[in-house]
Amino acid sequence: MPRPELLEQIYTIVDQIPAGRVTTYGRIAAMTEGATPRMVGSAMRHLPEGHQLPWHRVIAASLTLAKHGGAERQHQKLRDEGVVFDSKGRVPAHLIWPD
Repeated sequence: MPRPELLEQIYTIVDQIPAGRVTTYGRIAAMTEGATPRMVGSAMRHLPEGHQLPWHRVIAASLTLAKHGGAERQHQKLRDEGVVFDSKGRVPAHLIWPD
């Protein structure tokens, strides 16, 4: 689990991802002061109960959803925001945030 100050940075960045857009674990890590993509994934897995962060907008560098227990829910939440997936399950690159 990342240090508390890294968690705060990660959660602050995730909170800024606009609806209908996505970013990757690696992009979030690059915006912090020392997090790795794995740390970002760990932070997403350990979100506190009742949080309001748009965790579903964080995806793998392959522009696909990571394989986890919430993947189906994540897919639906993104579709509800207007995200369209291609035939291979990828998100179009123009939806990556930040530009």
